[in-house]
Amino acid sequence: MGSPGLRPLLLVLLDCCASVSAQAAATPPVTTEGFNSTEAAWMTLRPALSPRPPGTPKAPGPFSGPRPTPVTDVAALCVCDLSPAQCDVNCCCDPDCSPVDFSVFSACSVPSVTGDSQFCSQKAAIYSLNFTANPPQRIFKLVDQINPSIFCIHITNYKPALSFINPEVPDENNFDKLMETSDGFSLNSESEISFTIQSDAPDTAKYEYGVRLQTSDSFLRFPSPLTSSLCTDDNPAAFLVNQAVKCTRRINLAQCEEIEALGMAYYSSPKILRVPGLRTKIPITVQSILMESLNKTLARLEDTDVLNQTLVEAGDVKICTNVVLEVKYSLTYTDAGEITKADLSLLLGTVSSAMLPLEQKFEIRFIQQNTKPVPLSGNPGYVVGLPLAAGFQPQKGSGIIQTMNRYGQLTILRSTAEKDCLALEGIRTPVLFGYDMQSGCKLRLTKAITCQLAVQKVKSLLKGHGFPDYVAPFGNSQAQDVLDWVPIHFISQAPHMKDSCQLPVALVIEVKWTKYGSLLNPQAKIVNVTANLIASSFPETNSGNERTVLISTAVTFVDVSAPAEAGFRTRPTINAKLPFNFFFPFV
Repeated sequence: MGSPGLRPLLLVLLDCCASVSAQAAATPPVTTEGFNSTEAAWMTLRPALSPRPPGTPKAPGPFSGPRPTPVTDVAALCVCDLSPAQCDVNCCCDPDCSPVDFSVFSACSVPSVTGDSQFCSQKAAIYSLNFTANPPQRIFKLVDQINPSIFCIHITNYKPALSFINPEVPDENNFDKLMETSDGFSLNSESEISFTIQSDAPDTAKYEYGVRLQTSDSFLRFPSPLTSSLCTDDNPAAFLVNQAVKCTRRINLAQCEEIEALGMAYYSSPKILRVPGLRTKIPITVQSILMESLNKTLARLEDTDVLNQTLVEAGDVKICTNVVLEVKYSLTYTDAGEITKADLSLLLGTVSSAMLPLEQKFEIRFIQQNTKPVPLSGNPGYVVGLPLAAGFQPQKGSGIIQTMNRYGQLTILRSTAEKDCLALEGIRTPVLFGYDMQSGCKLRLTKAITCQLAVQKVKSLLKGHGFPDYVAPFGNSQAQDVLDWVPIHFISQAPHMKDSCQLPVALVIEVKWTKYGSLLNPQAKIVNVTANLIASSFPETNSGNERTVLISTAVTFVDVSAPAEAGFRTRPTINAKLPFNFFFPFV
């Protein structure tokens, strides 16, 4: 007798064999296309399911429902069919290719064409060539590919997702409904801002970076070129966005008095809101007015009252006076995002027909309140005659610390008529870029002064107070970019003598710089700084009780720029071969 559990196991095995046999019987054979074949075979590759007894209804699953008909028929899709009514080489899906064409193909350029790869099961057209046949034949299969990913789409039951939804066009019937679903912020044809102010609005309203500056009626306009060089007056000025632009206007000189953008009042009359949403207004104050004549001479006007543009006619000659040529806004703000002051500088001029189209320049900059701009020694490269930016790093990982006195960051001794080093203590002169400098003094040492005490005194004279460790490579280098700063290399030179005290007598600073950037506008960049401390033997007393030591400092700038060489592209080579009988019958 067999085991009680053996019979159910045999039944399961018989069911599996029956399902595999049924699937094999239901799958038609794959056909090939030769000279006499006309149709392609259909093949289904999917896991076999155990058969249900006849009459047993299918249990409803969680993904019940028919799948929509695919939008793209992969059997009719051919991405390599580029030539209409002509067979493309190695394009096995080209309907214009005949079996004779397939027989000379070397491979299928597109071996498979699939539908949407996100479905769990999708149709795929498989193309291949059978080179064992004589002549070679094309093999075409239309199969169901199974997506191995567990995150796949089994059934698309949301039909609107199969196509793009046409947007609803506003009209007189649905306008109110669309307004309720919108954010409530809109711009009309006049590009004016419409906004509502809640009565319980918080007091923390402020301007943020990039937010347009609001005025009592709309926003502060900053003309700029957009798609072309022509001025666009509806461009808003943004908070903390410094801009400097120039654009042109095509105007009729006879109508210059009617064009608002040419008048001074157009830029000085708006009142900027202190913060967005509140009604506190900041008027624009005219700080200066420059007047430019036709011969380009400038004159400053003492009165800052508003001047209107005026058309002047002298026979056939027409000119327009008091036309705005340049506009410069200077806005002061607080760290709380409030505008506290608005200044305006204007350049007015006289325009003739020879100056059309008219070019205007506009600039806006923001200055934080109670702060002073930090002067630079160049932007970006150093400017000859300005002091070197230097500092020291108190600990590893911290930024560069600089003194507020930019002329006291890297200094040397200053020479005077007395040349007394003790009288010069604390009197320094800054190291200026591009200037070779040399200074010195005399130090009188009495017999009572020891060598160690003299060494400390001379080092303090040569280095000064707080000699820096780093020098900025550019004139506008930031203190937080420590890796960009150039370290100062100290070198000590002294004669090799045993049991003798070495007294420093000179400090020689060598600054190597190079030209950086474009040949048209090279920028000076410091690449190396060396401080050479030269020492000598401590002088002995020959006569009397005093010894005199000469102390000197020197700074030299060395240009280490590589010679500029203009670069040109290599000449194109023509790889042309003449036919073998080109010189026939001469050769």
